[in-house]
Amino acid sequence: MKEKLQKIREAAVAAMDQAEDLTQLNEIRVAYLGKKGELTAVLKGMKEVAPEDRPAVGQMVNETREVLEQKLEETKKKMEAKALEQRLKDEVIDVTLPAKKNKVGHSHPNTVALEEVERIFVGMGYEVVEGPEVEYDYYNFEALNIPENHPAKDEQDTFYINDKIVLRTQTSPVQVRMMEQGKLPIRVIAPGRVFRSDEVDATHSPSFHQIEGLVIDRNVTFADLKGTLEEFAREMFGPETKVKFRPHHFPFTEPSAEVDVTCFKCGGKGCRFCKGEGWIEILGCGMVHPHVLEMSGIDPKEYTGFAFGVGLERIALLKYEIDDMRLLYENDDRFLKQF
Repeated sequence: MKEKLQKIREAAVAAMDQAEDLTQLNEIRVAYLGKKGELTAVLKGMKEVAPEDRPAVGQMVNETREVLEQKLEETKKKMEAKALEQRLKDEVIDVTLPAKKNKVGHSHPNTVALEEVERIFVGMGYEVVEGPEVEYDYYNFEALNIPENHPAKDEQDTFYINDKIVLRTQTSPVQVRMMEQGKLPIRVIAPGRVFRSDEVDATHSPSFHQIEGLVIDRNVTFADLKGTLEEFAREMFGPETKVKFRPHHFPFTEPSAEVDVTCFKCGGKGCRFCKGEGWIEILGCGMVHPHVLEMSGIDPKEYTGFAFGVGLERIALLKYEIDDMRLLYENDDRFLKQF
């Protein structure tokens, strides 16, 4: 038995000396000290040893176990130290090298402009609301006083899903949905993406963004509309900005107007930016048509209101003096970094 234990000890120690990594060392531990290891097998064979020899044999087995466990621990520490040394060599850091710059993203020019518009109108007591981009023809056209054969419903201008569903051409449908709820008074702006069948060029895109506003209350007049838009223009383009209203026609408002602001580049004197006119067109507006109020269940004899709409890209182009709308969507990092 003594010779057998000596052979086990020598074989185990030799195997440990030849082990190349911790995985092999663990396999040796299992082979000799595990539940099915060679040393455990010796203990299980103690029944074959004479009773008077069992204490001596048991002591020899325990001594062998202690020697092997000590050898295992020493070998393990050496391997771990060697592995750490190698890692330090492989992962060495040259602290004299310049650090890598962390690229942090920032808001898109459209987002910056939208947040500025929202801040202005929320400050005037408006609520920001949204609606579906895929809309019923009724909300996009009919409820806005645009009948079946109106030119605006031409397939050359509108993306139709079927004869009753379109990709919205404006965010005005959100206004209709708000009026249908019947919760008066209403003071909302509705920003969102809209779609029109336009060719892509410097000033047009089949997908762009609008911000439309709606106010419905008792005794609302065109003077309220004018004052609201004057305040918006001053907040958006500077305190010296003036506005000019030009008569226009929209099916869903009466009277209607286009709104110009003094060129914030030249102060209204005339320059290349405003094409020498001193004024820049920014939005359309008007008093909500009585028939639109009626179709949404609001009594036009008791309530009046005004609406306006502005292109978000137009504001961004003007505010940041960008001359081509396509630059906003090309994802050119060199361009976007400027904002």
